[in-house]
Amino acid sequence: MVEVRIHGRGGQGVVTASDLLAMAAFTDGHHTQAFPSFGSERTGAPVVSFCRITDKEIRTREPVLEPDVIVIQDPTLLSVMDVFAGLKPEGYVLLNSTKSFEELGLMNLVNSLPKGHAITIPAFDIAREHVGRPLPNAVMLGGVAALTGLIALDSVTDAIRKRFPGKVGEANVNAATAAYDQVNAERANTKEGADA
Repeated sequence: MVEVRIHGRGGQGVVTASDLLAMAAFTDGHHTQAFPSFGSERTGAPVVSFCRITDKEIRTREPVLEPDVIVIQDPTLLSVMDVFAGLKPEGYVLLNSTKSFEELGLMNLVNSLPKGHAITIPAFDIAREHVGRPLPNAVMLGGVAALTGLIALDSVTDAIRKRFPGKVGEANVNAATAAYDQVNAERANTKEGADA
């Protein structure tokens, strides 16, 4: 079973991101589960959402405490909570930030994971370019598909189109695809650096 925890703030589509991830994984032929954990339900408040993906029926309903994948949609959460709590040693981290992990003082985390398992991506910028506003969820899903190989990009884009038909969906598909390409390029650079 692969367990994903998505951190963000109210209004950033955190719950929608876990739903779309589950839809994409279901399209790929997996059993899935997605559910949120709310504190105070208001715009800007921290929100956590969970997704489980497996090839067997899912019986647990507990929050994800030891995730395989952590997605951080808002970098301001780094100073508010331990978003990396419980991350498995072989886990993946996708962080929305224009800064590198080194600039953020997170190299200990990066060095504890396999090469290429932690990536930062400027999701707000990509979303502004393609969607017209800084809504990072579709961008982050494209990034997750590239970073982990857990889901196919086509399944992500199909889920987005089903949830948001028309222009809004297509704009988010373009954002997700741009993120997918950027993360793949970043991973290729990381791999080349490791092989040098």
